[in-house]
Amino acid sequence: MNRKRLVSAFAFGIGAAVGYNRGLRGDPDSLESPLLGDPESFPWRGMDAAYVEAGDPDAPTVVLVHGVNAAGSAGEWRTVFDALAEEYHLVAPDLPGFGRSDRPPLRYSATLYQEFLREFLASFERPHVVASSLSAAYVAAIADDPDVSIRSACFIMPTSIAGPDPPKTWLREAIRSPIVGEILFNLLASKPSIRYFNADHGYYDPDVVAEEWIDYEWRTAHVAGARFAPASFISGHLNADADLSEAITTIDAPVTLVWGRETTITPLSEGRSLAETTGSTLVVFDRAKLLPHVEHPEAFRDVLRDVIEGRVGE
Repeated sequence: MNRKRLVSAFAFGIGAAVGYNRGLRGDPDSLESPLLGDPESFPWRGMDAAYVEAGDPDAPTVVLVHGVNAAGSAGEWRTVFDALAEEYHLVAPDLPGFGRSDRPPLRYSATLYQEFLREFLASFERPHVVASSLSAAYVAAIADDPDVSIRSACFIMPTSIAGPDPPKTWLREAIRSPIVGEILFNLLASKPSIRYFNADHGYYDPDVVAEEWIDYEWRTAHVAGARFAPASFISGHLNADADLSEAITTIDAPVTLVWGRETTITPLSEGRSLAETTGSTLVVFDRAKLLPHVEHPEAFRDVLRDVIEGRVGE
């Protein structure tokens, strides 16, 4: 192949990739909420953060904060939301850059999410807070703020490190870049990749994940701007700044840790050590990895009821 043909073929390949990426890009406004409730919006720093509200407003308020991953959203609470809404006032936000919230091309950071959660939680009167993975570390870091004033905290597989440490700025910028970054992210957020990550460390039994949910995860990772927050996550720039153990110790409210026994990313030994160091209650779910609340919704709801009613640790 002569040089002219090679250049033409390369240009055609780039053009095809651009067209393919644009074809995958959806409209964020067309993404429906996976939770039944009233769709609301929380204006914050020029963005609108979407959240769903359900249940009796006079009942105890429970804020459910989803974990951070390439396809993260409030839909993480889909298996427990309806039943809990029959007893409590539920609030489930999509973090900025995820789900149905705005996704501007920011360089997202742990500090950004901590400040968002500080202001969001302060808008509710003494809520109970449930948060998973990195989001649990963000909540722990700001829970001692007098304006936040939480009643209890239930942290599911909390971690302060979920990406490279130290962070890799070159990786973040590569994923943020046009064309190449879109290609990389579309590979990372493809349905085969979603299935792989679910089976590898998300679920003990991947068969509990309905095909409809995999489709929703794929769609939420393919709306305009979807790669910017995950770019910071994948590169380590969303690792929490605060020491998780010290942060939990400063919380002036009961803290319950929930762990999946079979997880390997944050093994149970870390949960036991964290519970012992912080004086928290540890609840372990058998046959579960990173998402015990999804795999065992009824048992998790029982644990959360005990947390809210103050029965955990008795």
